[in-house]
Amino acid sequence: MARKRSVHVRRVYEAPAQADGARVLVDRVWPRGMTKEKAHLDEWCKQVAPSTELRKWYSHDPERFAEFSRRYRTELKDPQHADALAHLRDLAKDRTLTLLTATKHPEISEAEVLAELLRG
Repeated sequence: MARKRSVHVRRVYEAPAQADGARVLVDRVWPRGMTKEKAHLDEWCKQVAPSTELRKWYSHDPERFAEFSRRYRTELKDPQHADALAHLRDLAKDRTLTLLTATKHPEISEAEVLAELLRG
């Protein structure tokens, strides 16, 4: 039986935790007011982020989250997004992975969609 991957979603503005494992920012745009030192990132995987068009359409409107999730999953099938998603899967294979986002509501963000896919 395959072990369920340990993937968490957190805001990049929160202090790092011991249990974070690999910390990866998955936003396309660098978080406002955040320095690289304060972010404590292992990497920035902006290639996996939603397109600018989708991000602007969504605008973190909770009523659009279901449709955003559907459209984003479709975007993740294109080669560049798919390669980035495969990279995140590799990172999550043997260790905890924490996906970071700047949004105030990470539970309705691209990071949450990614976490669901990675937990598989």
